Amino acid sequence: MKKLLTFALCMAAVGSMSAQKANVEAAKKLAGKPEKIAEARDLINQAIQNPETAQDAQTYYIAGKIEFDAYDKDYATGMINPASVDRLKMGEEIINGYNQFLKALPLDQVPNEKGKVKPRFTKDMINKIKGHANDYFQSAVEFFNGHKYYPEAYESFMIYADMPEQDFMAEEKLELPAEDRGTAYFNAGLAAYQGNEIYKSADAFRKARGVGYDDKQAFIYEIACWQAAAQRDSTMEQTAKDKIIGVAEEGYAKYGMEEPLFINNIVNYLVADNKFDEAVSKVTELINAHPDNANLYGLRGFVYDRMGNDDASVADYKKSVSFPDVDFETLKNAGKKIYRVGADKYNVIEGSSAEADAARNDVKVNYFLVAKDIADKAKALNSDSDLDYLIENIDYALTTFFNN
Repeated sequence: MKKLLTFALCMAAVGSMSAQKANVEAAKKLAGKPEKIAEARDLINQAIQNPETAQDAQTYYIAGKIEFDAYDKDYATGMINPASVDRLKMGEEIINGYNQFLKALPLDQVPNEKGKVKPRFTKDMINKIKGHANDYFQSAVEFFNGHKYYPEAYESFMIYADMPEQDFMAEEKLELPAEDRGTAYFNAGLAAYQGNEIYKSADAFRKARGVGYDDKQAFIYEIACWQAAAQRDSTMEQTAKDKIIGVAEEGYAKYGMEEPLFINNIVNYLVADNKFDEAVSKVTELINAHPDNANLYGLRGFVYDRMGNDDASVADYKKSVSFPDVDFETLKNAGKKIYRVGADKYNVIEGSSAEADAARNDVKVNYFLVAKDIADKAKALNSDSDLDYLIENIDYALTTFFNN
């Protein structure tokens, strides 16, 4: 009886495997028939979910082939009648095909019962992926323009850009234009950011820089990703800080003072680490090399402010706003600093002597009126609630304390 039961169980297992293999074969026959793709997917998914066929390379090879064949059929149809095909659906097909082949490739390298590796599908899979390389880029563009940023556009851009460096492409020596790969990585970064995937976004921008993408925005956006990471997760603050400093230093080495954001971040973290002398020394060295740079004077003014050296800070901020190309943020920061110092100086003046009156007039002329002029210049460039609040405070001080 026990032998009969064991035999029955074995037959049941064989029957299950046979059924799943039949599903694989049936799905294989439906490959290349777009109208049957739902049925083909259903059959192959049954095989994928069954332990008996879930570790068989052929299962995933057929799963991928179904997708690629559907794409190829749609592509051929679209060449004749472009309006008759769904480009976004086609993009999903080659992403699905790629992902299934990624599962099949390692399984196709498993040694057989004799201990030998005899791949059955690897060559065809690699050729198919390679042959569709440019299709991934084009599909990514379709996804991006269709506002399907993540995961669709991101994945498709990344598949294209990563392809030459994939292990399975090692012997193929696939060459894609570095400029196109850089563009793909950069757009993947934008797409991931749209999908709130800031770490994937940062990595994509890093890879864009790694292949020589010649646009400082790749540096700027990567920094923005890590800034967002630090704001969202306190446990990431140190990692984000290290990343930002690294990117900022590379950006500064490449673009110099063409983009102030890089040196601003470097100095900001020196200040955050209380390395004031190093920060002042670095900015002063840059001022000596670029004596007409408004941003640098504003930056040193910021450092002196954090050091508590108000006189030096005010002097640098006044110098920064004397240049015609001074930017809005520097103007706003200068106005705020000069007003605050003026208010502090006014508050310690006592009495109504000639000396006190002279001190008050000095505050009016050299602090409040200067801050007012700076704030008005800033408002002419831009406006925000912070700036409006500053102007209200300056106007109040001038009308209340100096009504003559």
